[in-house]
Amino acid sequence: MLLAGDVGGTKTILALYDGGLEGLPASILREETYPSAGYGSFEDIVKDFLRDQSEPLDAACFGVAGPVVDGRCQTTNLPWLIDERRLMPLLGISKVKLLNDLQAMALGLLWLRPDEWVELNPRAVPATGNRAVIAAGTGLGQAVLYWDGHLYHALATEGGHGDFASNNTMEDGLLVYLRNKFGGHVSYERILSGPGIVNVYEYLRDINYAPESPELAGAINRAEDPAREITTHALHRGDALCRGTLALFARIFGAEAGNLALRCFATGGVLVGGGIAPKILPALQDGHFMQGFCAKGRLSEFLCAVPVRVALNFHTGLIGAADFAARMLLEKS
Repeated sequence: MLLAGDVGGTKTILALYDGGLEGLPASILREETYPSAGYGSFEDIVKDFLRDQSEPLDAACFGVAGPVVDGRCQTTNLPWLIDERRLMPLLGISKVKLLNDLQAMALGLLWLRPDEWVELNPRAVPATGNRAVIAAGTGLGQAVLYWDGHLYHALATEGGHGDFASNNTMEDGLLVYLRNKFGGHVSYERILSGPGIVNVYEYLRDINYAPESPELAGAINRAEDPAREITTHALHRGDALCRGTLALFARIFGAEAGNLALRCFATGGVLVGGGIAPKILPALQDGHFMQGFCAKGRLSEFLCAVPVRVALNFHTGLIGAADFAARMLLEKS
C-alpha cells in the first residue's frame, strides 16, 4: 500500500496506490485534491486524507515545491515546513521520502505514452542522453534526467530562481520594470509562472504595447486567476495586448529551456511539463518558443536538433512520487 503526493503552491494531490512489484504501482485506489493555502500544514492534509484509512501503509513519497535538504523542505510558495521524520510517526512507517516536485515530475514523465506528448521542434533529431525538464505553473521548476547509459536518474535543481537574462530591447525593458517592482533580483520564475504572465502583461500595458480595453481591465481585476483571464483573451478573443503577452512569455520560456538544455547537455531532449504549457499550447507552437530556444549563437545548430516535447498529462508529479515509493518497496525485497 503506497501513498503518493504532489504538493504544490496552489493545490496538493494525494493518492493511494496498490503497490506493484515491477516499478510503477499497479493501480490507484483513491485520489483527492486539496487547496494548499486552505491548510495550516501538510500534516493536516495527510490526516484528512487518511481519516478513514484502515489498511496500513508500506511506503510514501511526496513531490514538494521547494528545495529538499536532509529530508526537510521549507516550501517556496507556502508557509510550510515538511519533514520526513515528522511524517514517519504520523504514517506509521519508516519508508517516507520527500522529493523536489520537479524531481518527482521528471520520474513521472518517463512513464507517459506517445499520445500524451506534443512535439514542438520539427527539426528534432532523436538521440539518447541526458534530458532537461522544465515546468511552469505556480512557480518555475527545473530538473535533469541524467542518463547513465542504462537508466535515467532524476536530479533536483532550483534553477527557476536563477537570474533572468534579457536578449533584446523589449526584454531589457522587462528586466528593468521587474527590477523596480521587486527591488533587485529578478528570477526567471518572476516571468515563467502564473504570476509571471501577469507581470509580463502589466509591463506591456504600462509601455503602451497595445491598448487595454475597459472590458479586459475589469475582467482581470475581478478574476480569481488573472493569468487564466489573460490567456483566454489571447487565445480565444484575439486581444492584441494579451497575444503580445503570450508571445513574449513563450519566447523567454523557450530561451530558458534552451539554457537548461545547454547546462545539462540534453541530447536526449527537453521535456516541458507543468500546468501552463498545455493550456497555452497554440502560443508555444507558433514559433516564438523555438526562436528563443535556438537563439544561442555558436550552439544554435546543436539546439535546433534537440527534441522538445510538451507533456499533456497533468499528473506526472504524482506518478513520479508513486514510482519512487514503489522503488523503496523493491529495495526491501
